[in-house]
Amino acid sequence: MTSASSSNFRVLIADDHPLFRAALREAMAGEAAEISEAGSFEAASKTLETDSAFDLVLLDLTMPGVSGFSGLMYLRAQYPALPVVVVSANEDPTVIRRCMDFGASGFIPKTLGVEEMREAVRAVLAGETWSPPDVDLAGPDDGSAKLAARLGTLTPQQVRVLMMLSQGLLNKQIAYELSVSEATVKAHVSAILAKLGVESRTQAVIAASKIEAGQWPERANGM
Repeated sequence: MTSASSSNFRVLIADDHPLFRAALREAMAGEAAEISEAGSFEAASKTLETDSAFDLVLLDLTMPGVSGFSGLMYLRAQYPALPVVVVSANEDPTVIRRCMDFGASGFIPKTLGVEEMREAVRAVLAGETWSPPDVDLAGPDDGSAKLAARLGTLTPQQVRVLMMLSQGLLNKQIAYELSVSEATVKAHVSAILAKLGVESRTQAVIAASKIEAGQWPERANGM
């Protein structure tokens, strides 16, 4: 990540809706020195692989290539120094809390006004976190923060493997997609099971699906 002032920064907008990308671009106009766009998570990943010297990513939770919090998890694992602000139409307080648990620097509802969006971005660039002031980030003690911490120990490649497991891919298919051996995939799966405290890939997939739905495995309370 480069050093940036609130009026001289590079931002990547990752959202699959062209109209909303245009709205975000307009909101950032006059604020950012450079604005790049991606219409899918794969496109966003390729952009960052080519040039990771962005100061901020504005990420939609729901877009092609990701589900639930997996995109946020991957970016935080792969680029830990790069602030990611989730921009979403889902304003459920539980979802907002989970995003912050998973390392988002902020959560901006898509209903937020342009000037408020700019103020939120300025706060994040100043090293702060930003979320809607009427949302209690503490929330109920359901063990999710501990589970988020465990998920936070996954490497970028393990996050990708977990995402593919959730999509129903077999080890052979995952190995092909990642250009690695099946033995490497098996090693990643074993590490994922150990880190999540589950005993089978089915349990890992169930945990991932519940995370996506904003629910939490019962064992999370003991994690």
